[in-house]
Formats: sequence, structure tokens, C-alpha cells
Amino acid sequence: MGTSLRYGIIGTGMMGIEHIMNIELLDGGEVTAIADTHEGSRNWSLETLNHDVAVFEDHRDLLASDKVDALVIATPNFTHASVLEDVWQTQLHVLCEKPLCTTFEDTQEVARRAADHGGVFWVGMEYRYMPPVTQFVKTVHEGKLGKLKMFSIREHRFPFLQKVEDWNRFSRNTGGTLVEKSCHYFDMMRHVIGAEPVRIFASGGQDVNHLDEIYEGEKPDILDNAYVIVEFENGARACHDLCMFAEGSRNQEELSAVGDVAKVECLIPDGNLVFGTRAPKHVETRHVAVNEQILKAGYHHGASYYQHLNFQAAIVNGTPPAVSADDGLRAVAMGLAAHRSIDEGRPVLMSEFGL
Repeated sequence: MGTSLRYGIIGTGMMGIEHIMNIELLDGGEVTAIADTHEGSRNWSLETLNHDVAVFEDHRDLLASDKVDALVIATPNFTHASVLEDVWQTQLHVLCEKPLCTTFEDTQEVARRAADHGGVFWVGMEYRYMPPVTQFVKTVHEGKLGKLKMFSIREHRFPFLQKVEDWNRFSRNTGGTLVEKSCHYFDMMRHVIGAEPVRIFASGGQDVNHLDEIYEGEKPDILDNAYVIVEFENGARACHDLCMFAEGSRNQEELSAVGDVAKVECLIPDGNLVFGTRAPKHVETRHVAVNEQILKAGYHHGASYYQHLNFQAAIVNGTPPAVSADDGLRAVAMGLAAHRSIDEGRPVLMSEFGL
């Protein structure tokens, strides 16, 4: 590979552009090729880059070009499985954006193939790498809360953004809101709690957003709000609170972990950690700063940059991915279980997915 990793970006929409901006900040990394079927997206990536790259319309031509060592796959969710079918013929390192796939069957197949893939295979779960969240997780894992009992993640935000041909308006393309949007948070639950989920109960609906939109005679069917309760095998409970018509929020993400000794909260974008003990009662707030240049390189509070540092380290050092295809599989399964719970009005056991 030489002294610098050559990156190819497959899918240069909004998330692909974020990856480009962050790779450009890395030492020892450079984007050398891009591929996208949409001319406007290709042009957007060329405007973002400050050097020449190879440009392809078809990702298969990029794979055959011998111009890259590592790939970032940021195409629409429903295309991941088919793009990866071509990637398996290579030994390239891969960072595949979340959700890994939109169906459980496709996700199972990708996880199976990834286990035998010659390169590092990493699933893009940016929220693990926001610096305040990293410190939040460290506080939990160091045992400062005592025995963790409850964990909650609230995201109150704006509606889904417009994508090329508005593909994200339909659950068949996204996997459903609790797969597309919330697999990050289900991954975070497993990461923080350190155990596997056993039962999920959810309530949600499409109550405000996209109700007056029509696409070729079809109305969008994506949820815009939900509550999801998850019970874990070690007795811990977690809750996800999602609202996508809550632009009037000071913080978009609020994480809270409560043990039998203490509690810690994380607030994004304020970037504050709030730690409090029960006895004696004491609460203190600490700000976790992020470099301004890194903050500006995307929409995930600096997380993409730090994720790429870790992805790069796994490639260079030959170490396993921190976020594996199996992690991606389990996050998708949790989202699908939440949707099944809403659709059927009942708690869903993860054993229904063989997990």
C-alpha cells in the first residue's frame, strides 16, 4: 500500500461528502477515486476535493481500476447488498455505512461474507466516535456508575432530508426509520451495556412529516416518532426516544446512563457531560471540546474523523474492526424487531431472529 492509504468513495451524496471531508484531514490518507451513478453527486464530490481523482459512474469500474486500497460505501441503504456482492471479489478494506442492509436476510448474508473477506470490514456507526459520547462511554465502562441499570437515548431533530429521487421516503428503501435512523442507537445500547438484547417493545407512528407528499401516486410510509424499550440479558433496560419534528430542541441527542451509585448524561451539540452521585448528592458538568476544523467536516459532531482514525489504525495494524459486520447485523435486527413490535402491537423476542 505504500505510505498512504488510497480511498475510493462509492456513493457521493451527503454522507459520502462527509467521508471525503474527513479523509482529507487524515495524515496518511487520500481520496483517489469516486463513483456515483448520479452526475450531480459526482460533481459535488469534485467541488469538495482539492485535487484530481479518478471519476467513475459505475462502482465496478472503480473496483477494477487498481487505484484504491480502501473503500467507503455510502450508497442508498437498499443498494449495499448488491454493491458488496462486487466488493467480495476484491481484497479491499471496507467501511460500509449504516444500516448494513435493509432486510435481515441480506444482512445475514453480508455478515457471513464479511467474516471471510480478506480486508478489514467496518460498519459506519459514527455516534460511537463523538468525543463527548466517547467520554460518556468511558465513564460507564470504568464502573463509575456502579452497576448499570438504565440507559436512554433521545434524538429530537428535524425531518429526513431530501435525497436523490427521494429514495428515503419509503421503508422498502431504508429498512424503516428505526433501521435507517436508529440502528446507531441500538448499536450504542449494546456497546454501552455490554450485553445482548432479549426483548423489544415499541410504539410509533407517522404523525406530522411528509403527510402531503406524493411520489408516483404513493405516499411516504416512514415513521417520524417512536419510543422503543429494550430489555437486556443482564437485566439492564434501555429506552430510545425519537422525534423527527422537534427542530425546537437545544440538544439533538441526549444520552443518560444510571447505575446504582451514580448517573451520567451526555448532551450534543452542547458537548457537555453531567455526572452526579447519589450519596452524597453531587452534580458536576464538564465540557468536552472538539477541534473546530473537525466539527465543520460533517454533521456528526466530529465523529466521522475519529471513526476514520480508528478504521485506518485497524488497516495499518492488522487488528479487527471495532464495529464488525456482526455488530451491524444485530443493530439492524433490533430495528426490525422494533418495527415488528409496532406493526403487531406486541413485545418481540430477539430469538425470533435467531439471536
